[in-house]
Amino acid sequence: MTLLEILAVLLGLSAIFGILNHHFLRLPHTIGLVVIALAASGGVVLLDLFAPSYGIGETIRRELGNIDFHDALMEGFLSALLFAGAVHIDISEIAQRKWAIIVMATVGVLLSTFVVGGLIYYFAGLLGLDLPFIWALVFGSLISPTDPVAVLGILKRVTVPPLLQAKIAGESLFNDGVGVVVFTIMVAIATGSGGQGGAIGAVEIATLFLAEAFGGAILGLVFGYMAFLMMRSLDEYTLEVMITLALVLVTYATALHLHISGPIAVVVAGILIGNHGAQFAMSKHTRTHIFNFWELTDEILNSVLFLLIGLEILVIGVNFKFAWLAFLAIPVVLLARLIAVSLPIGLLGIREKFTEGAIWVLTWGGLRGGISVALALSLPAGPYKPLILSATYAVVVFSIIIQGLTMERLVRKLIKTPPETIPGSAEPEAEIDAAISPSGPEIDKQD
Repeated sequence: MTLLEILAVLLGLSAIFGILNHHFLRLPHTIGLVVIALAASGGVVLLDLFAPSYGIGETIRRELGNIDFHDALMEGFLSALLFAGAVHIDISEIAQRKWAIIVMATVGVLLSTFVVGGLIYYFAGLLGLDLPFIWALVFGSLISPTDPVAVLGILKRVTVPPLLQAKIAGESLFNDGVGVVVFTIMVAIATGSGGQGGAIGAVEIATLFLAEAFGGAILGLVFGYMAFLMMRSLDEYTLEVMITLALVLVTYATALHLHISGPIAVVVAGILIGNHGAQFAMSKHTRTHIFNFWELTDEILNSVLFLLIGLEILVIGVNFKFAWLAFLAIPVVLLARLIAVSLPIGLLGIREKFTEGAIWVLTWGGLRGGISVALALSLPAGPYKPLILSATYAVVVFSIIIQGLTMERLVRKLIKTPPETIPGSAEPEAEIDAAISPSGPEIDKQD
């Protein structure tokens, strides 16, 4: 299939499945697409089972195989989706709450990686499955960061208090970049000596982390500021929209070429344009067009991505040998998320007051999505990849459908009243949760 044919099929199916969901299932749009795509995948499997002579399943799998899910997301959709989310973040809140964000996006991801890795290694041994500890950590690293695409998609329909919503959305944007860096390091260790790890030392790990994370941030600042200067020199919304689109693609492509973190680079550039750029380089008319453009782009790409998540099961296949471990991975990941949220909040709680129930909402709201699937698919072929793929897909499907559909009910049950400012608190929950605002910076921007 040509690129045009692939796009035609994906957009056509997204529209058809979207209409079916709207008229019959009435689920949230992205969740409905996943459910219908999974049902379609199951239908293809049944056709293969009862009418194997027609070869329908094989034909569809072959055509879907032409779509490289990892490349499509990590080198295509992701840059635009991250930028679309980042332009709505308030940089002033980030500056004031930088330590809370750093702890949640770094310590939280690392804690979850090792908790998931340790438990999956233990359960794999109990089930008689061969999974070295370093490869269990690889799974932990790819499943630990919450997926900003899934999180932001669900938050659009869930009635979460604005400040708590900001905390969930903001953390997902930042721990995504950190998670990809941790995954890169774990894979480098795992493949360092015949798949058993050990060939890369502490100095190399630290160097790789600093180069990926800080290199990405610096690149995002430099390219974002260059785009800001160009936008400030004119007042033509069509050209300024084009500048933001070029910024996303050029920044991400350059980061990939330099082997630094593209997600972090794009998020930093998006924050700069959404704040400094919106305030000093755009007229009100231009701001409206730019934010509308990225909101529409986000909706279209989200639809295609969630459709692919549902259809990708045909390419990955179902391996019942790993079914029990895949099932156990779901509570393991949830437990790790609870620990990764509770411990950092406990440390921050020495100086700050957190709303009752926030830990449970942050735990259940930590959705996994296409990024985890893409990272799992990017693993080199080997005896451990099928197991990791099975566990990853089980967690992602559960996360999107079950957690996504029950999130609003959990919030209604646990969050009774808005966070209150506690006298004498250095930084109350109401302010902590406002660290990042997904609805855009509330500042008076001059035309």
